Amino acid sequence: MDIHSRTVEFIDSDRPFCVVVVLSAEGSTPREAGVRAIVDADGRIYGTVGGGPVELEAQRAAIQACRSGQPVVIEAELAGAGSGDREPICGGYMRLLIDPTARKDAEAYRAAAQALRERRPGVLLTRAHSGPPLVTEVTWHSNDLVPDPLALPNIGPETRECAWVLAEPILPGLRLVIAGGGHIGQALAAQAVLVGFDVTVIDDRPEFSDPALFPLEAKTRCGDIAALLAEAETDGDTYIVIVTRGHRHDAEALRVCLRKPAAYLGMIGSRRKVALIREDLLASGAATEDELNAVYAPIGLDIGAETVPEIATSILAKMIAVRRKGRADRCPQAMRDP
Repeated sequence: MDIHSRTVEFIDSDRPFCVVVVLSAEGSTPREAGVRAIVDADGRIYGTVGGGPVELEAQRAAIQACRSGQPVVIEAELAGAGSGDREPICGGYMRLLIDPTARKDAEAYRAAAQALRERRPGVLLTRAHSGPPLVTEVTWHSNDLVPDPLALPNIGPETRECAWVLAEPILPGLRLVIAGGGHIGQALAAQAVLVGFDVTVIDDRPEFSDPALFPLEAKTRCGDIAALLAEAETDGDTYIVIVTRGHRHDAEALRVCLRKPAAYLGMIGSRRKVALIREDLLASGAATEDELNAVYAPIGLDIGAETVPEIATSILAKMIAVRRKGRADRCPQAMRDP
């Protein structure tokens, strides 16, 4: 869920609501600083700030803030005794801003939502100024025009200092290009949209590029797979998965993608198939050793997957490792000798 677009939807409605944002998180906590959710006047939550007792307390505080119209900062210790479910035992500490005044910052939220749609980076700056009463300010800044938040003027009287600052990077969403709309491509697309990938599926068969086979959020393209991959726009936030219906199509797709910018390039296949494709690409001069060594093949995390959904899960797991850790473990035989 794009929480900033959802915030704009609430701003444009007549419903009272609160933006709930994690200002800071220390130690072991369920969510990190910058995580956002929306809570309406009835306590319904859209998104999550961690679940459990912390989230329940945030919902209670949001109901009160919707009534009072006054922002509040709550603090949560996650170091209970562990004898029941009412005391979190993670061992960390969280500070959350509960803000029912987001409508005044509509321009900033609209800019953030639009930047996400247009894949433009920037920073959403949230400042909470000491009170009483507590006063909040949310501003949008282009990526190359981010100010020092502590150098910005304070709101109201000079004695009302800036007590909390959160600089939230707004980064383009992650693209996933799936070459092959067969069973694995379908299962992978269904799982990938759930973790935030912007999915495009490419296949040269109309029956396997039918939008009805894929989540509503996914896009499909039908045509020559290698040609469509060649013209596909990719960058350092793009993940490419090659799961076509055969050796020849996989090899052609890989040849096209080797020099395209991408965070992850993976190709499915047995050890023998991968080795044969490697040998052919090296012999023809279409690829170098270093380029082939960068390909994830085996394509997924070794979890012993056998069924189609399990194979899709293993692929997604390796992609998540790259996304979160900057890398994923490679099999020593990846794109090497059989």
